[in-house]
Amino acid sequence: MPDTPFISSSTGRSPVGVETSRASIARVYDAGLGGKDNFEVDRAVLDAVREVAPGVCAMARRNRAWLRRVIRYLGGIVGVEQFLDAGAGLPAVGNTHEIAQLVNPWARVAYLDNDPMVSAHGRVLMETNEDTVYLRGDLTDPLLLAPESAVWRYLDPGRPVAVILGAVLHHIEDAQRPREIVARCAEALCPGSFVAITHFWDPGAGSPEHGLAREMERRFLERGLGTGWFRSREEIMSFFDGLEPVEPGVVPLDQWWPSGPARSPATPEEGLILGGVARKPEVS
Repeated sequence: MPDTPFISSSTGRSPVGVETSRASIARVYDAGLGGKDNFEVDRAVLDAVREVAPGVCAMARRNRAWLRRVIRYLGGIVGVEQFLDAGAGLPAVGNTHEIAQLVNPWARVAYLDNDPMVSAHGRVLMETNEDTVYLRGDLTDPLLLAPESAVWRYLDPGRPVAVILGAVLHHIEDAQRPREIVARCAEALCPGSFVAITHFWDPGAGSPEHGLAREMERRFLERGLGTGWFRSREEIMSFFDGLEPVEPGVVPLDQWWPSGPARSPATPEEGLILGGVARKPEVS
């Protein structure tokens, strides 16, 4: 596999890398999935959240199951052959390329993460797959998908691409304009491409889960991670502005093309994350 360059960014928090004194978004998520690529500082953040939200690990697993269903839908039913998994985190069981290439042997996958440890680890694990690459880059970089971007060395901008933004936008603060970040990504894609998003959800003051969402956010922000914002349904839906939503729209993850009979979330935490998929329309 050729060397993969860092697609730089001048905004946002610096990536953690191999530091063990700071919690990492990717490693905390890995810990939530029961992985082994995490440190005590990462588990301490997870434990702090679990004190008030014991089902937070089930939330992570629900997000992973959603990812697998979305990839099967886009790669198998729709026939998308190119995927960009942005803010991908550490490789785990059932990665995007594994699912995509299972349903579509011609699928080509580019992963992207701003953490140097994550991208290095990903490259090592995927170096035997010639149709998969792991790039280091940052979603907040305005040039991320510019014509000269390294992403387009591996994917063809003239053909549909599915951009996966799973559990990543809630780690981008309002000051970094996450809505504009998604709009820039969509603008760089050709018609017929897709954007798929999951995001922490605050159902609002009228919901019994509002307090739980606010306390989970506080602990993510103040107990070592520094990111993890819960946004309203309207804010999450605004990320899809200008795109055509795929039914059933922006919904709790278990309601998006469930692999069996739909069920209510087993824990309150599992209901505090929404997901959706939308298509870039043809030019009229």
